Amino acid sequence: MFAHLSAFSACVGIPFGNIVGPLIMFLIKKDEYPFGGDQAKEALNFNISCTLYVLISIALCFVVIGFILLPILGIFWLVATIIAAVRSNEGVFYRYPLCFRLVS
Repeated sequence: MFAHLSAFSACVGIPFGNIVGPLIMFLIKKDEYPFGGDQAKEALNFNISCTLYVLISIALCFVVIGFILLPILGIFWLVATIIAAVRSNEGVFYRYPLCFRLVS
């Protein structure tokens, strides 16, 4: 659960905290605690994907559609992260939607 919630560190001003937090959890827990490592990997992949989506949306701001996509992405990120933390706390192997599986 902490791996999912550590992504909120970006909201308090830590640059790329949404990626660094899950990365630290993944590197620490991947061998000794398989469930925690799996969920940290999911959180890391999702936050990398969301960062890519935000960068694309910022580029699309030049053609106006990016201004519409940015708030939608923010709400999607918030809701998906909260759902993942709750499911992880219940012991469910949660898979994020719209997530590139870059880290395996």
